[in-house]
Amino acid sequence: SQLRRLRCCEWLRCCGGGEARPRTVWLGHPEKRDQRYPRNVINNQKYNFFTFLPGVLFNQFKYFFNLYFLLLACSQFVPEMRLGALYTYWVPLGFVLAVTVIREAVEEIRCYVRDKEVNSQVYSRLTARGQPSVFLFITQNQRVPADMIFLRTSEKNGSCFLRTDQLDGETDWKLRLPVACTQRLPTAAPCGVNVCPFGLFQEDSDPPISESLSIENTLWAGTVVASGTVVGVVLYTGRELRSVMNTSNPRSKIGLFDLEVNCLTKILFGALVVVSLVMVALQHFAGRWYLQIIRFLLLFSNIIPISLRVNLDMGKIVYSWVIRRDSKIPGTVVRSSTIPEQLGRISYLLTDKTGTLTQNEMVFKRLHLGTVAYGLDSMDEVQSHIFSIYTQQSQDPPAQKGPTLTTKVRRTMSSRVHEAVKAIALCHNVTPVYESNGVTDQAEAEKQYEDSCRVYQASSPDEVALVQWTESVGLTLVGRDQSSMQLRTPGDQILNFTILQIFPFTYESKRMGIIVRDESTGEITFYMKGADVVMAGIVQYNDWLEEECGNMAREGLRVLVVAKKSLAEEQYQDFEARYVQAKLSVHDRSLKVATVIESLEMEMELLCLTGVEDQLQADVRPTLETLRNAGIKVWMLTGDKLETATCTAKNAHLVTRNQDIHVFRLVTNRGEAHLELNAFRRKHDCALVISGDSLEVCLKYYEYEFMELACQCPAVVCCRCAPTQKAQIVRLLQERTGKLTCAVGDGGNDVSMIQESDCGVGVEGKEGKQASLAADFSITQFKHLGRLLMVHGRNSYKRSAALSQFVIHRSLCISTMQAVFSSVFYFASVPLYQGFLIIGYSTIYTMFPVFSLVLDKDVKSEVAMLYPELYKDLLKGRPLSYKTFLIWVLISIYQGSTIMYGALLLFESEFVHIVAISFTSLILTELLMVALTIQTWHWLMTVAELLSLACYIASLVFLHEFIDVYFIATLSFLWKVSVITLVSCLPLYVLKYLRRRFSPPSYSKLTS
Repeated sequence: SQLRRLRCCEWLRCCGGGEARPRTVWLGHPEKRDQRYPRNVINNQKYNFFTFLPGVLFNQFKYFFNLYFLLLACSQFVPEMRLGALYTYWVPLGFVLAVTVIREAVEEIRCYVRDKEVNSQVYSRLTARGQPSVFLFITQNQRVPADMIFLRTSEKNGSCFLRTDQLDGETDWKLRLPVACTQRLPTAAPCGVNVCPFGLFQEDSDPPISESLSIENTLWAGTVVASGTVVGVVLYTGRELRSVMNTSNPRSKIGLFDLEVNCLTKILFGALVVVSLVMVALQHFAGRWYLQIIRFLLLFSNIIPISLRVNLDMGKIVYSWVIRRDSKIPGTVVRSSTIPEQLGRISYLLTDKTGTLTQNEMVFKRLHLGTVAYGLDSMDEVQSHIFSIYTQQSQDPPAQKGPTLTTKVRRTMSSRVHEAVKAIALCHNVTPVYESNGVTDQAEAEKQYEDSCRVYQASSPDEVALVQWTESVGLTLVGRDQSSMQLRTPGDQILNFTILQIFPFTYESKRMGIIVRDESTGEITFYMKGADVVMAGIVQYNDWLEEECGNMAREGLRVLVVAKKSLAEEQYQDFEARYVQAKLSVHDRSLKVATVIESLEMEMELLCLTGVEDQLQADVRPTLETLRNAGIKVWMLTGDKLETATCTAKNAHLVTRNQDIHVFRLVTNRGEAHLELNAFRRKHDCALVISGDSLEVCLKYYEYEFMELACQCPAVVCCRCAPTQKAQIVRLLQERTGKLTCAVGDGGNDVSMIQESDCGVGVEGKEGKQASLAADFSITQFKHLGRLLMVHGRNSYKRSAALSQFVIHRSLCISTMQAVFSSVFYFASVPLYQGFLIIGYSTIYTMFPVFSLVLDKDVKSEVAMLYPELYKDLLKGRPLSYKTFLIWVLISIYQGSTIMYGALLLFESEFVHIVAISFTSLILTELLMVALTIQTWHWLMTVAELLSLACYIASLVFLHEFIDVYFIATLSFLWKVSVITLVSCLPLYVLKYLRRRFSPPSYSKLTS
């Protein structure tokens, strides 16, 4: 038997280029395979065992910064260029590379372990492992591991439901049907399938049986079986999966901060070349001047600090550790420790809806009858009305049952409530299913209608919420099959209804209807529920429907209008005859069927409005408000319906109460898009809601105009978005605005968006970990995002900015001193400090205090959360800009010159002591400058300052070849060093005091 693709499949183009070929899959005969199929594994790793070291080294040396130091170290092998011991250049470079390689290795190992955990899930199978033609058994609540054809189910009604929210973001469950031919078989025996453009199933029997296949017969990877046990045959695996091919490849993210630092190092390199040329020019290009240029380039190489990269990388590790240890955001994982500074400069946040902003749990909130409304606090009144109706009925003599003429008389409130609840309990597509609970087995539970064993299954969680509510007020749906329904009253009486017709919900009609016959009375009733926009024209005239629907929608509730119409037997028979006739017509069948149904949909009696809420995750509203106040624009990209998305946007206060919403009309061509964009341009301070199809048309013809208008909106909602569209929107925002984007999602359909954004955050949802595994940061709840950005993002960016500028200052100071020294002594290319002094200066003498800046903070975390406007200041990039860089360069030149000229001025006849005086002053100046830069002291900072000073004093004993130890002990040395240090630092302390006094930064106003 075989499974064959009769038409080339576009999907297969991903598998290594070349033409896609028809596929033949032999069921039960894997040896007859004519193609190799990819392994069914998830792989989120950037490197493998062989590409790891070359890949990491390439990513390091593609930076101008690191390549420069490699060339510098290599030049020391040439005798004419050597300035000192080889270790002075190779040890720092080796250390920097070792730290980077170890960090990358740790992240790759973690990634491998996570992938292995997902890939190790166990499934029951019939044939060889994870390849096409394999039969798999998938039980309830298990994830489908590959793209499959659905052959068989254990459900009595011969169908099963799938949860697809991880695949497309939709909350509705999808109904799937097995191939009829295999469902009829006594066991899951292998049989043959031919899959055509629309799918065709053939059984090798005599004569052969052919059945068409459609999307209803497929089980896509990433979906979850919501009912029963299913058997399927694997079609596609690994990189050929539909979900994988809808996902873009991950990219190595380089932070904007790193690019800015790289830019500054290029400026420093330019300064280095200029200084070297000036020195040689002042020698009048005498002798082998080109060698002198190279010697000066090496001599002043400290202008570009090699320790900058390693300090920043180690800082990132500290920030990641602090984020993981924060008890206020438990369970947060940093999967990419290279970009924590990005969190401090986000301008656009793109979020998924289902499972990210919402819990995907529907709760019944409101029943409105026109004159009275029942909320959660008054549901007991509804319950008492229902109870009174059925207890009264059971006490009445039997003769009074059946249809009466009370419809024209004003009915009592109890009967109105009862009619509404009964309509809600009957008008749906929900099926109660019974499962064994350990005490009662399934058959017994089904027979007894056991409450504890019953679960409801439906394609929409809204419908389940409605039926669960009718159960809570006393009218319980206990049984249903294709032709009948059973309700149980508060008095345990079973009401039987025959289902005569069902008109299912469609996105076009926006309503669903059902015609039932009450078995006890013979009454035929047509119930209908739907969106207010369509139901307003179907129900009898009333003056409250529109107003109340608006009120409930403003509260973020999903509103349905419920109506009914009683039908006489002859009326129904006439309708059925016309309906059957319409269904048999060959031409315009759907139009004729709709026309017949619409003949019933007139002058229906309005019963009630229902309000259901998709519960938001905890603290979504305050979190979104915080982000908005921080200057971050929030866009919601969802695969869900337009109405649902708009409802959630209102409910979550993504769209504020006083903002208008512009719903972008469905456009299909250039002209329509042009008109609609012009209409939108006339709106001001208006949130935009647009569907994926309209978005595609707009981006095709008017990409620039659309993005310009959308970026001005306070909020944007894109519904019915495909995963690749989400990624495209992120990419366009980056290109058009140049601002940083952050994408938040919880499902497999968000992976592309997360990987495309500058900073991807995955929410560990109830369903799967695909998004959280692919993200740079993983959180357990959406509300944690506020603290992640406002506190950790802000601190990481400000700390790295301070650290990078201080490391540059440290290097420029010593380079300025070298320049002064060379210019005083006839522009000689002789190093001022040699050997260990030059290495010790940027390591044990100053490393700990300078690195302790990663613990600094300007305000407490509570203040940063309370005043998100502080975050807005960072969006301008002021902590690290050309202005701040220039200020630090001027400080470095001033201090380096002061120390060097001071030492030259005060040494008198003691020329040999110039190294001792200048170096000691330099170390003390650096320690004092760190103290000046710190805004909030941490005990480790004090320890670092004292430890560095102690290390320097202790090491003087071993540095006798550079420094005269006996001279250091004299009073002359001490007063000269004190004066030089005071002159280099005191003016800066005075300037800092004056600035804080007369022009304080915003954060200091909050801390004072």
